[in-house]
Amino acid sequence: VQLQASGGGVVQPGDSLRLSCAASRSILTFSRMAWYRQAPGKQRELVSTITSGGTTTYVDSVKGRFTISADNAKSTVYLQMNSLKPEDIAVYYCNAAEFGGLLYWGKGTLVTVSS
Repeated sequence: VQLQASGGGVVQPGDSLRLSCAASRSILTFSRMAWYRQAPGKQRELVSTITSGGTTTYVDSVKGRFTISADNAKSTVYLQMNSLKPEDIAVYYCNAAEFGGLLYWGKGTLVTVSS
């Protein structure tokens, strides 16, 4: 399984970005898709998840600003990030979990928020 993340870039505080994660097979075969991020000098943290049934979760720091969604026809998961802050600077990684527990990781995409 390959996961291709894209959409990162350099934006100013308050701007928006949409990250995409395209999977090489149907995302409905996974129990859960997720976005993680790793800021410089920090551990990787779970940002948001979406289950095959559409249930979503968010870390407190992004609630109300980020939205995860899935397009099953395109086998793609998105992370809409609004009102970006400097503390959102990180490499964002896409993750897929099979029903049997096997995990897959994509290469990260860098998000930089700077004035």
